[in-house]
Amino acid sequence: MEAQRNTIVLVCVGLYLLLCVAVGLWAMRRTHSARDFFMAGRDLGILVTGLAVFSSTLSGFGFVGGPGLVYRMGTSSLWMVVCSSMGFLIAFHLLAKRLRLFAELRESISLPDAVAARYRSEPARFLTALAILLGVMGYLATQILAMATVLQDILQRSFGPIGIEACVAMSSAVLVFYCVTGGIIASVYTDLVQGFVMMVAAVLVFFAAMSAVDGGFSGMTRLLLADDPESIGPWGTLGMVGSLSWYFVFALGLAGQPHIITKMMMTRRLSDAKHILPVSIAAYSVSALLWISIGLAIRALVIQGTHPTLEISDAAAPQFLQGYAHPLLAGVVFAGLFAAIMSTADSFLNIGAAAVVHDIPRAVRGKSLLPELLWARIATVVIAALASVLALRSGELVALLGAFGWGTFAAALVPAVAIGFNWKRAHATAANVAIAASLVINFGIKFWGIALPWGFDAGALALLVSLTLFFGLSFLLPQRRLDPDVEAVMDL
Repeated sequence: MEAQRNTIVLVCVGLYLLLCVAVGLWAMRRTHSARDFFMAGRDLGILVTGLAVFSSTLSGFGFVGGPGLVYRMGTSSLWMVVCSSMGFLIAFHLLAKRLRLFAELRESISLPDAVAARYRSEPARFLTALAILLGVMGYLATQILAMATVLQDILQRSFGPIGIEACVAMSSAVLVFYCVTGGIIASVYTDLVQGFVMMVAAVLVFFAAMSAVDGGFSGMTRLLLADDPESIGPWGTLGMVGSLSWYFVFALGLAGQPHIITKMMMTRRLSDAKHILPVSIAAYSVSALLWISIGLAIRALVIQGTHPTLEISDAAAPQFLQGYAHPLLAGVVFAGLFAAIMSTADSFLNIGAAAVVHDIPRAVRGKSLLPELLWARIATVVIAALASVLALRSGELVALLGAFGWGTFAAALVPAVAIGFNWKRAHATAANVAIAASLVINFGIKFWGIALPWGFDAGALALLVSLTLFFGLSFLLPQRRLDPDVEAVMDL
């Protein structure tokens, strides 16, 4: 079987891509309106929603970027992955019921719809949609780059050298077909299957990583300590300040991730939230084993000379699976990786298309682009093409590109949404200023290449500033009366 390793992997990935095409065609038959395309008809069950929320959180960011970041920085990125379980608790406590009620009371089909209803402000709708669109570009580029990186490693083993550009083109083509035909329905129902696959695969990969190095994780620890004690310390090579800034932005910032919190608007019943939360946390916690174990194992294998030094850190996961996991397990995990990436990318394309077709036109001209479903599919193609270009031009690790997208969403949306939907005094002007300031800081730092001291994360800085402005202005400005139904929701 070992001699047929790459054939097995190719068959597993090929079967998964065919499944994507089939799911897209099936979902197209269930997609009759913009509400179906963007909100899955608000008819999702507990298990489907729980696994969709978890998959949107981990995805290619965690399965490809995570191990690469552990290989490069040691334990620093554990401050991203471990604290996200706390992020689920915060997000569900603050938003699950309120977002679902806003979706029902005001027929909201997007997060900016709910924000506009909360603040009675079209500028708030516009700025929320703009923040989502800008964040989507960085985060979607992460998914496309992750998918292309894995595909490149697989294809090169069978067909020789192949450029990352060709892999990005192939990845984007399948992704666009899957998303254009099925919308969010295709994404969430794929999550149901791949969520179970990835939980089982993560546990098996954990044991494979443990057996790949002599002495298991104790042997890994000794090797890493001998090579660089900082890499296995509590802060990794990034340092304390940088790691804690990641902890801050990833724990609190999950409540500002639109691809995650919009799924809270899609549930069949309001009471489902209390059951969805444990499903999401359990699935995430198990699957995160893959992030940690592969990164530590491949770093140890390189140090002891068993594996050559990686040319790029993002190759950690695919190279470990190809070299040290059972061929069938590697094939299943690769298929699961593609599933996680595809479903999350679909979520990003979906909320990005909603911003372009539904939210920004409504804020500017009072109505969406019509026919909305057709324009949503056109916008999906355009956004995917632009994100593909960004993926090729970024020159960054998958995880760092993903961290930028996460930080952009967190700084822009945590004050206006997570805080504003729970605090009656929150003012529309404060929300608008906080969103605008966060975008200026995040993109200013990115564009000018500013390096913050001690590895402090730019998203964490932008979140601190936006929270300060939001609270300060809301206290200074006179409190506005809320619409009766909005006030009733906030009283719950």
